[in-house]
Amino acid sequence: MTSPRSLSSQITELWSSSITWIDDHTFQIVISALLGAVLVALLMGLRIVGKRFARRHHDWLGVLGRALASMRIWFMVAVAAKVIATYAHAPVDIAQTVQFVFVIAATLQAALFARALILGAVEVRANETDPAGGLANAIGLIRVLVSAVLFVIAAILILSNLGFDATGLLAGLGIGGIAIGLAAQGIFSDLFAALSILLDRPFRRGDTIRYETTTGTIEAIGLKSTRIRALSGEEVIVSNTNLLSKEVRNFARSDHRRIFQTLGIVYHTPIALCAGLPERLEQLVSDCEGATFVRAGLLTFGASSLDFEFVYDIASDDPPVILSIKNAVNLAILGDFAVAGIAFAYPTQTTFTAAPDGHLVMPYAALPTQAVL
Repeated sequence: MTSPRSLSSQITELWSSSITWIDDHTFQIVISALLGAVLVALLMGLRIVGKRFARRHHDWLGVLGRALASMRIWFMVAVAAKVIATYAHAPVDIAQTVQFVFVIAATLQAALFARALILGAVEVRANETDPAGGLANAIGLIRVLVSAVLFVIAAILILSNLGFDATGLLAGLGIGGIAIGLAAQGIFSDLFAALSILLDRPFRRGDTIRYETTTGTIEAIGLKSTRIRALSGEEVIVSNTNLLSKEVRNFARSDHRRIFQTLGIVYHTPIALCAGLPERLEQLVSDCEGATFVRAGLLTFGASSLDFEFVYDIASDDPPVILSIKNAVNLAILGDFAVAGIAFAYPTQTTFTAAPDGHLVMPYAALPTQAVL
């Protein structure tokens, strides 16, 4: 334990060395003090500019502005003191004290910078993805989590730079983190899934998506779940983890909608009409504005029909527009087929009536061989 006398002697020695240093390095101290003052003035100017930009909400310049506005006076003073101590060759005791203060100030300021940038980026992404949804309202919880993580890291870095052994602290935090993670595994899983949606933006509020058997419009993206308004009217709530673990089709990102149809015509349609059917369909689609012909051809011989595959694109992702163009194409096909004498097939079954000896009874035509009942 340090005695009062030894402490007094240390203070006296520090005072003497400081006076000697000031006498021997007066010019360097003055110059470095001026440099420190200029540096503080520049940092203050950046802080003022940052405060002006910080007024711009949900904007990347506003994010940068809030980061600059988070600069603290004690950090500026610590930077100026570090410049003076370095340039003016301060005594060991003074230099170590300045270094101690500078490490703490710089680490805490870096944590504040990182906090402002991360939270600002989250807010911008949340506004772009879901301006009125749950992500925008969940910023408070995200702010707490980000702040806790950053300042714990800052504390560990400060202890490590000051020569303390942080191994035990890291081990304790690791064990505690594992325990908390296991206890709240589902919550953190959905939280990180929400952040993934926010940053990667596979879909946003208002997009029409298909998830498994559900097709609907995104109404809200929350911290734990996403709400989808199905085309049938009901609200479907899906956890963010489940939503991202399976295939999701986003119709809002498509630049066109491809329509697949099968046209079944009767078997007794003349071969010439069958051969000209793709060209006929291409002309019909070309006459409909907003539709682009892709292909058509005899696909297979069905049980009751000749099945033609018919594919075309619609240059829109708006459901009313898509329905209007499909309606125009289908009506054009109906009208053209009626004029050309092309009949659509429907499921049919032929019944043969035979006499007791097995021969067909009129009005059916006689077959080359006897019909078998």
